[in-house]
Parts: sequence; structure tokens; C-alpha cells
Amino acid sequence: MRLSPDELIFWQYGFIKLNATIMYTWGLMLIMIVSSKIITSKLSSGLNRSIWQNFLEIIVTTILTQIEQVGLSRPRKYLGFLGTLFLSIAVASLCTIIPDYEPPTGSLSTTAALAISVFVAVPIFGIEEQGVGEYLRSYTEPTLIMLPFNIISEISRTLALAIRLFGNMMSGTMIIAILLTITPFFFPIFMTALGLLTGMVQAYIFSILATVYIAAATRTHKAKPEIGE
Repeated sequence: MRLSPDELIFWQYGFIKLNATIMYTWGLMLIMIVSSKIITSKLSSGLNRSIWQNFLEIIVTTILTQIEQVGLSRPRKYLGFLGTLFLSIAVASLCTIIPDYEPPTGSLSTTAALAISVFVAVPIFGIEEQGVGEYLRSYTEPTLIMLPFNIISEISRTLALAIRLFGNMMSGTMIIAILLTITPFFFPIFMTALGLLTGMVQAYIFSILATVYIAAATRTHKAKPEIGE
């Protein structure tokens, strides 16, 4: 039993390896690109719309609503990044119904890459919204003493994002693999369905946490009104 798709090597030349994590990740990227191209190639603004367009609009509207409810006033600005995060994790989980497939999110390298993308995106959005000076000042609030603690907080929450997603995804895969060896084949089917649900929940949690971090970084401080105004 493999603990990670990193252990499944398809091709190797010296220290260069093509493992399951890399292959499945690029495969998922190809599936998402081709699917989005097909769905968006014949969009209609009228009442006569395809099922796929309706499905796409439901997904986009739901993601926009969630982003706005977290606290970002212009959700469309963040839709590309946060929507891609959610869909990539969700699609990786949904593809577990494919035989011999292992989700790349079961590798710590994949979850670390996703967490690092959030780590980089947060200051980019924060600086774009507040400016460099105002964003950097937020690390010293309410006092300068908080500077090292705020920096540690940025690093620790990035680690937490990576490890949380990795642990939850890997544990579900391991449970199914163990049950396949000790129980009849019909029981793991229910565990696979539960794994799909768990994967969707993890995609939702990861994207919501990323949204919360961006909302905190882009929060502007309004000046207090003078007395008598």
C-alpha cells in the first residue's frame, strides 16, 4: 500500500522522475482546460441554454456568493484565483472513482504548492487593495511588538493549510485501501462515496480559508469620524 502517489514512478532518468503526482496533476489540468473550453465555446445569453452552461453558471454564482459572504466586496476580482483553487481540489477528489487513480492532493508536495500559492496571493491582493505602506503597517498593529508574531502567523497558517489538506485526503485514501484488503468489495464502495464527500468538503474549507486570509489582507481602515460630524 502506497502512502503517497509520489511513490508511484512512471518514468525515471537519473534524478529526474515522473511520478503519479506530476502525471495526475497535469492530467487534471488538461481535463479542466478542455472541459472549460468546450463549455464556454457556445455560451448563450438567451433563455435557450445548454445543461452544461446552466451547471457552470450555478458553480460560478455559488462561488461568487461565498466570496462575498466572507467579506470581499468585489468577488469577481478574486473569482479566478479562489474559484480555480476550489475546482482543482474538487476535481482531484471526484476523479477518485477512476480505477487505480490516486488524487495528487494525497501528496504533501501538492498541498504545499497550493498553500504557497495562497501565501503569495494574500500579500499581492493586500498590497493592490491597500498599498505597500498600509499593508506592511498591518504587521505592526496594534503595536510594533506584534511584528514577529504576525510574521510567524503568516508562516504557520500556510503550513497548517498544507498539512490539513494532505492529512485529510491521505487518510481517506488509506482507509479505503485498508478496507479493500479486509472487507468484501461492496463495503468500500460506500467508503469511496464518503471519500468523494470528504474531498468536496476539503475543497470548500481550503478555498474558504484562502478567502478569509485575502479578506483580512485587503481590509482597509477607514478614518474615524470627528465628534460633532
